[in-house]
Amino acid sequence: MTGSASPAWQRVLLKLSGEALAGEQKFGIDGDVLAATAREIKTLVDLGVQLGVVIGGGNFFRGMKAAAGGMDRVGADYIGMLATAMNALALQQALIAQGVAARVQSAIPISGVAEPYIRARALKHLELGRVVVFAAGTGNPLFTTDTAASLRALEIDAEIMVKATRVDGVYDDDPEKNPHAMRFERLEFRDVLEKNLRVMDMTAITLCQENQMPIQVLNLHSGGSLVKMAMGEPVGTLIMDRPDA
Repeated sequence: MTGSASPAWQRVLLKLSGEALAGEQKFGIDGDVLAATAREIKTLVDLGVQLGVVIGGGNFFRGMKAAAGGMDRVGADYIGMLATAMNALALQQALIAQGVAARVQSAIPISGVAEPYIRARALKHLELGRVVVFAAGTGNPLFTTDTAASLRALEIDAEIMVKATRVDGVYDDDPEKNPHAMRFERLEFRDVLEKNLRVMDMTAITLCQENQMPIQVLNLHSGGSLVKMAMGEPVGTLIMDRPDA
């Protein structure tokens, strides 16, 4: 990246789904996708953006699906937290391979491989230019990693939360099934709630709404989308209330 322009956002929380790391194989981690994800994240680091990452575990295990099959929901959610830790450690190694300093902080104790989540330590890492990958969700069952992302974004004083998906924003219908689905360039939080748009779970959306945390929804691997976001250029869908809303 050349030029003297400064990023519009100095500190960002990036939410990644576990499924995104599986690629076409649908399960586990696709090495090529993992490396590409690390390269995309490096573009932000190179711009000087301080970055925290919350990652899901759906490429290995989904607690809600297991609970629907008869497993105890609380126990299933703890298994899901361990799945997020595997993804977090894999992403850390991919970032290190790209020359990016990265730390994993876990909301449940995994002292042999990850730091415990401590807000002050996370802030220090960010100030030193390290990417902090947050594992194990909130550390509590019955909460999604979307909610964990909203919570961590607020705790680290992020200026915006970015949800990176496999589509280029929020649509009024599933664009993978309906070729006529319309993409929204901008939404207010109340639009998301009233229209029941499935951007994130309602707890996560409400938490962001109450604390006026903007959400940018974009396609992670759509050439330069993260750079455009960081520079304040239109990309994907921005969810942000007007000052008088």
